[in-house]
Amino acid sequence: MKILVFTEKPFAPAAVKAIADTVNTSGNELELVEGGTHADLLEAVKNAEGLIVRSDKITSEIMDAAPKLKVIVRAGAGYDNIDLDAATKHGICVMNTPGQNSNAVAELVFGMLVMMCRNQYNGKAGSELKGKRLGLYAFGQVGRNVARIAKGFGMEVSALDKFVPDVMMEGEGVKPLHDAKELFSQNEFVSLHIPATPETKGSIGYDLMMLMPKNGVLVNTARKEVIDEAGLMKALEERPDLRYVSDIKPDTAEEFEKKFAARVFFTPKKMGAQTAEANFNAGVAAAEQVIAYLKDGWNKYQVNK
Repeated sequence: MKILVFTEKPFAPAAVKAIADTVNTSGNELELVEGGTHADLLEAVKNAEGLIVRSDKITSEIMDAAPKLKVIVRAGAGYDNIDLDAATKHGICVMNTPGQNSNAVAELVFGMLVMMCRNQYNGKAGSELKGKRLGLYAFGQVGRNVARIAKGFGMEVSALDKFVPDVMMEGEGVKPLHDAKELFSQNEFVSLHIPATPETKGSIGYDLMMLMPKNGVLVNTARKEVIDEAGLMKALEERPDLRYVSDIKPDTAEEFEKKFAARVFFTPKKMGAQTAEANFNAGVAAAEQVIAYLKDGWNKYQVNK
């Protein structure tokens, strides 16, 4: 069976080799398309029965062009780049690879936190993380890794996640919170790990930011869609002490950077999972999941109905 790996943002070379070895050992055929166009994808997917992608948009049009396609695996946790309703209508199983990128994202959170606390290393005195309060918006795989690292910095950690029982958070030394107002008002630092859903899109803006203690920092390694950019900009204008850092450029990034200079920072591309280790782990997991589904219908991480 043909398994297509299509990625605008290529996997690390070691990950590509491991994926190829995994697919070839299984007796399936691998096609690799890196940095391809939309037209390239429409052509390549025609005979594919399995598809592995990263942040690439997989629409109904692409599925229409792939009559043999049975399974799509997103090498990573987020899967809002895949049209799940269309996949269900086409009878295609969609899976993600939860946990494979979690440590990479968590480490990036602290890389950006330290950078902002030290004023982007401009030579002026900054502040330390030790003894400060960190709030996590969602306590999944990434949130748990962030909490683990935060303890090494000597931080006090709390979290908001309606799907995680209080006792589970408490067992990991994390204080459970129960609404977003608590999260923002009680923490100097807030780290977002929520998915982009109808409930969360545009939910982080002026009202919540204005609740943050003095010198508050918001870190977003989740999705840009959860931010109300106009509301966030208004809060930054009214509160010169607030800062925002993200590995996802907002739509109005140039305006943010022009108005707020060193108080904001955005990576050129989404960087949370951009490590050799995360590439390798997610890529191999995706290959193994595609193979298992094609062989015997294994679908533990299916995200569509």
